[in-house]
Amino acid sequence: MKEGRTTVYNKHTTPEKLGQCNKENIELMNDFLDYLVSIDRSKKTIVNYKNDLEIFMIWNLEYNNNKFFINISKREFAKFQKHTLEEWSWSSNRIRRVKSVISSLSNYIENMLDDEYENYRSVIKKIESPVKENVREKTIFTKEELQNLLDILVEKGKLDQACMLSMCMSNGRRKSELPRMKTEYFKDENIIYGSLFRTPETVTTKGRGSKGKQLIIYTLEKPFRPYLDLWMKYREENNIESEWLIPHKVDNKYVDEQITISTLDSWADSFSKILGKPFYWHSLRHYFTTSLSESNIPDSVIQDIVGWSSADMVRLYDDTLADAKFGKYFGEDGIKNVESGSLSDL
Repeated sequence: MKEGRTTVYNKHTTPEKLGQCNKENIELMNDFLDYLVSIDRSKKTIVNYKNDLEIFMIWNLEYNNNKFFINISKREFAKFQKHTLEEWSWSSNRIRRVKSVISSLSNYIENMLDDEYENYRSVIKKIESPVKENVREKTIFTKEELQNLLDILVEKGKLDQACMLSMCMSNGRRKSELPRMKTEYFKDENIIYGSLFRTPETVTTKGRGSKGKQLIIYTLEKPFRPYLDLWMKYREENNIESEWLIPHKVDNKYVDEQITISTLDSWADSFSKILGKPFYWHSLRHYFTTSLSESNIPDSVIQDIVGWSSADMVRLYDDTLADAKFGKYFGEDGIKNVESGSLSDL
């Protein structure tokens, strides 16, 4: 049986090593990170940039004579790329990401510190990156597979997991957004058109800036209702009081805090074992989009429900096979007359 998807992380940084890095490089890095704060980049982005830059600084310490960043050559940046590929076994996607961070630091020096380093020019962007590749096989789930998983979770009394799974199947939200769902969002007065829960307030989602993107979240009421009702009944019977739909559990007791991402990751591992193939929460974003598309919901409507800025994202997340799409529009008598679908049918 396949295990859940995993990511290889190379832990190269330690406080001791960072303490040995070129002080001017650390100062440049910190100035750059402060600049990111000043232009309202998200905390998560800044943390990720810091981690990637620290890895580079320590490589520069150990393999490049702790050279001042301003003086690092194209050849030396190429050596760093070769090292990450051959010694650390990084994927091409990760190499591209770290190079992009280094390039951003270089652009900051060139554009903002030109009074100090007037002859500096960014050179890392001149180095070709490894061929972009898909390092993970996408997992596609059928309705039957996920329904079987829901049945097993209910049978085992794991009603919080069944509720979370069904909710994500019914709204396609990102893993980071799932803990933010509140019980008040799923009251009958928040149902619109007899088929959609609509949050009465905006929810912070992924986006540029420290505040992220504020969106109204829509959840299909009909498929979610049975698992919502089971969970809310359990909450009432066990005196679970929390504004969060699925609260955090500590020492086998629910507390009034958001469920953690690590718990969701643990659940995903368990789901993978039951399903016999890798489960990850983002796969349900594909499942949700595909379900809407296969029900003939127009791309523009799907775009608004999910909260994308472009309908192109619908095609990216729709996993319907081309032959299956053709079958909706063509038959023995030629072109079929296909009507747009309704959310109330889902």
